Amino acid sequence: MREPLLSLRGLRVSYGGIQAVKGIDLEVAEGELVALIGANGAGKTTTLKAITGGQPLAAGEIRYRGESIAGAAPHALVARGLAMVPEGRGVFARMTITENLLMGAFTRRDRAGIAADIERMFATFPRLKERARQYAGTMSGGEQQMLAMARALMSRPALLLLDEPSMGLSPIMVEKVFEVVREVSAQGTTVLLVEQNARLALQAAHRGYVMDSGLVTLHGEAAQLLEDPKVRAAYLGEQGGAGELAG
Repeated sequence: MREPLLSLRGLRVSYGGIQAVKGIDLEVAEGELVALIGANGAGKTTTLKAITGGQPLAAGEIRYRGESIAGAAPHALVARGLAMVPEGRGVFARMTITENLLMGAFTRRDRAGIAADIERMFATFPRLKERARQYAGTMSGGEQQMLAMARALMSRPALLLLDEPSMGLSPIMVEKVFEVVREVSAQGTTVLLVEQNARLALQAAHRGYVMDSGLVTLHGEAAQLLEDPKVRAAYLGEQGGAGELAG
């Protein structure tokens, strides 16, 4: 079997004396869209921070394209094809939309390709084209999320990490964000999606992992997880108790 594009083995992450991630295994094959779902505080964002070098490991291994990337600097990972859209978007508020997109391509030197990709982002996100010279800090939350995704895609990532892309957005914007997520996946970019909206995440994904209190409690094909009684009770608002998932 081919080695997965990304694999975590025995990953442990601590904040002081608190274990936020307690020895999880997770893998993402090339071309997959994998969802990591769970309640707030389950350890999902901490897992992404560990992958991208924003949080040191207490134990375990992170391999990307067959090589260990534990401790690698975030900018070095971007150059190797791994990009992240952080929770809270993190756009450059005092830069224009176009300048933000150019920042996403900071590792590249192909000017013609960069210009073509900016036009491609404007085609994917027409709202950004309308506001190309507007400062990012003056945009709505939904528009900023579109910009954050477009900026990450400007690096032409092999693996895109998305942290809670639907958080705080209107239903119309959430629908647009997930439309883009599915489109990006269909175009061949591998995606690891962290998302509290379990239904939308699993409907978009090929496979899924469920995190609870720093542990992976369930994993499998996304369609099967959507039908799992424990997932339905805990995360899809159907009859049953959230505590069932821990059993």
